[in-house]
Amino acid sequence: MGPALLHPTHSTQIFRRCKGLTSFRLYIRHYATQPESAVLRQKKVWASADAAVQDVKSGDIVLSGGFGLCGTPETLITALSRRNDVHGLTAVSNNAGSSDLGLVKLMKSGQLDKLIISYLGGNKYLERMYLDGKMSLELVPQGTLVERMRAHGAGIPAFFTPTGASTTVETGGIPIRFKAGGFKEGIFIPGNKKEYREFNGKRYIMEPAIAGDVAFIHAWKADEAGNLMFRHVANNYNNAMARNAQLVIAEAEEIVPIGSLPPNAVHVPGIFVDRVVQATEPKGFDIITTAPPPGTTGGSSPEELLEKSTRRRIAKRAAQELRDGFYVNLGVGIPTLVSEYLRPGVKIWLQSENGILGMGPFPTEDQIDPDITNAGKETVTLLPGASIFDSTDSFGMIRGGHMDVAILGAMQVSEAGDIANFMIPGKLVKGIGGAMDLVSNPEKTKVIVAMEHCAKDGGPKIMQECSLPLTGARAVSQIITELAVFNVDRSSGFLTLMEVAKGVTVEEVRAKTACDFKVSDNLGQM
Repeated sequence: MGPALLHPTHSTQIFRRCKGLTSFRLYIRHYATQPESAVLRQKKVWASADAAVQDVKSGDIVLSGGFGLCGTPETLITALSRRNDVHGLTAVSNNAGSSDLGLVKLMKSGQLDKLIISYLGGNKYLERMYLDGKMSLELVPQGTLVERMRAHGAGIPAFFTPTGASTTVETGGIPIRFKAGGFKEGIFIPGNKKEYREFNGKRYIMEPAIAGDVAFIHAWKADEAGNLMFRHVANNYNNAMARNAQLVIAEAEEIVPIGSLPPNAVHVPGIFVDRVVQATEPKGFDIITTAPPPGTTGGSSPEELLEKSTRRRIAKRAAQELRDGFYVNLGVGIPTLVSEYLRPGVKIWLQSENGILGMGPFPTEDQIDPDITNAGKETVTLLPGASIFDSTDSFGMIRGGHMDVAILGAMQVSEAGDIANFMIPGKLVKGIGGAMDLVSNPEKTKVIVAMEHCAKDGGPKIMQECSLPLTGARAVSQIITELAVFNVDRSSGFLTLMEVAKGVTVEEVRAKTACDFKVSDNLGQM
């Protein structure tokens, strides 16, 4: 069919726009459109998870969505754990589950040979397997991990990032596997050393994309064409993983007919998804943390607890650094207490790296929701004006320097602002988590360490040089302990004592600090 000629009488709007022309012609080309009845001949819905995972084979790289137990594809993992013929798998996830849930099932069934994860947390079973040389473990910074998967899905083989530069991530200093017999027998597979370059005077390392053979995804809703919607924080890693693998299998809490999902609400278009199954396993909780019901009396107030808690006194002093409207990320431990001691009139936007901006307090028992958890995997609420996003966006705002302040705990901090807070070689392997990303852009995001001045054995934690593996180099701008407040000159590499606690002398601070420091001419009291 040739182009159709449209005369001015067909559109007064066109005529007005063309007013003053002696003559004109407007051509419209007609294109073939797909009849509605032929939109989809073959639906992507499979009868069961057991049937859907039949093409997973030994040696595959399996991407598994979720953050903690939030958004974990438990139905698909359970189905795969019944495949006794499949072994030697490599699993990629933020963490490996907890108790007997999540990827722990595949570890205990003997199907996993290697894990590529960000955080072990309290998974003592995995920690022991790794330290005993019974499993390979590649620890990756949380934001780098999701970006490595996003990159492959977008056709990008590698990228440069500031996260992990000048740390053991760059040097390959974290072993992937120990010899049989464990840590004391030595390294069997060393870590992967990274290429580095400098851009605009800053150090970056090259990270390769991760290509999955299979991806297990947990969705809230899916239609028969494979379009997916996630609910709240269950978006996390699921979004990037769904765009990555050769075979993408999604379990959904609700499967709906085509046309049921509003196009604007679709998080993952069906082009990326190969199979959809009904989710049948119940959702799990990592940590149920609740607030007392409104109007409940009794118990100590945050101010009353100050007298009994060194940690709370540190948190209260750290809170004085926050201004109204700040975007803030609070790490685990002491930093989580900071929001209880904000100055009157100060309201901040709390960011949680699993995908929340505008995180609220702990829920009451009737508000508990397995899809609303924080980075510590505790149940939380959302404030008015909050937003939810996936892990890619979360770490984009972190790494890109859009946060005003990050407050973290630490095992050690050096006089130059180096920070170590994720592992003790051979003894404690918590994992990297999001900390390396949080300290990767200290030029734009102020990094504050809130910690006790000395370790449990009485040894100093503020050092000339850190003896533990670094989380970040020259990243910390301020150190707050129960004894003192230091400002850090990251470029020159020295500390200045700005404040001491009531009853504490400069001499006591020097005796408990393993490096020299300057004393401010205007030394104040905390």
